[in-house]
Amino acid sequence: METPGLVVHGEAASFSTALRSLVNNPLYSDVRFVVGQERQEVFAHRCLLACRCNFFQRLLGSELGPGVTSPVVLSAVPAEAFLAVLEFLYTNSAQLHRHSVLEVLTAAVEYGLEELRELCLEFVVKVLDVELVCEALQVAVTFGLGPLQERCVAFIEAHSQETLRTRGFLELSPPALLPLLRSDKLCVDEAELVLAARSWARVGAAVLERPVAEVAAPVVRELRLALLAPAELSALEEQNRQEPLIPVEQIVEAWKCHALRRGDAAPGAPCRRRRGTLPREHHRFLDLPFK
Repeated sequence: METPGLVVHGEAASFSTALRSLVNNPLYSDVRFVVGQERQEVFAHRCLLACRCNFFQRLLGSELGPGVTSPVVLSAVPAEAFLAVLEFLYTNSAQLHRHSVLEVLTAAVEYGLEELRELCLEFVVKVLDVELVCEALQVAVTFGLGPLQERCVAFIEAHSQETLRTRGFLELSPPALLPLLRSDKLCVDEAELVLAARSWARVGAAVLERPVAEVAAPVVRELRLALLAPAELSALEEQNRQEPLIPVEQIVEAWKCHALRRGDAAPGAPCRRRRGTLPREHHRFLDLPFK
């Protein structure tokens, strides 16, 4: 009886280097892509893409026949991110960079590349900072990446004031902003959070060409106006007349808490103090200490 054969392995590094040399190499290429807004031409090899990724197997099987050289247009993915995806498909490794990792992560999710997705998630967590965290949160919310969303929210809770001043915060979608406004652990006072919410709504209103109050409607109920002192609430009310942001009834509910000196006087007015809430004289009537 013949003994089983022995599987032997050559040097992995040289194999990987050889395959990497084929990334975006027109030599023996049988498919071309036009990727990104810059419409960069990228060369690839159908058999390798198809055997490594179901997305490309379906795409190339339906879009192209043998020998067809018409380019496949993928305008949604930036060229740098697409090349990182190709590098991973060819070599099972990829060089990730802080400035583009979220675009690679997005492509990995859309193409169903679970291993690359996990590698990107690990890298994002390692390089997370104030400038990156809101963009990462937006990606996490968009694609339902729960663990990444939790890490981003926790980071923002610890660096709230710095994060609120970033461009990324102003560009958050309402579903991405909601978990932040619902958090008890934000290290920021409510007055500053109201100002940040107004700035966020103004940017959205300008982009969407809609009224500020309409843009703010999905999230503004999470602002805890009853935490503001009477003078602050009066100033907010006056500003709200000039530039509507908060529903009038929400301000009325906050005034009711002040008038009755009870945190439960208006069920629609959340009174829980956040980690960064500055103390005010009327807070002793709320009887809702931070937990």
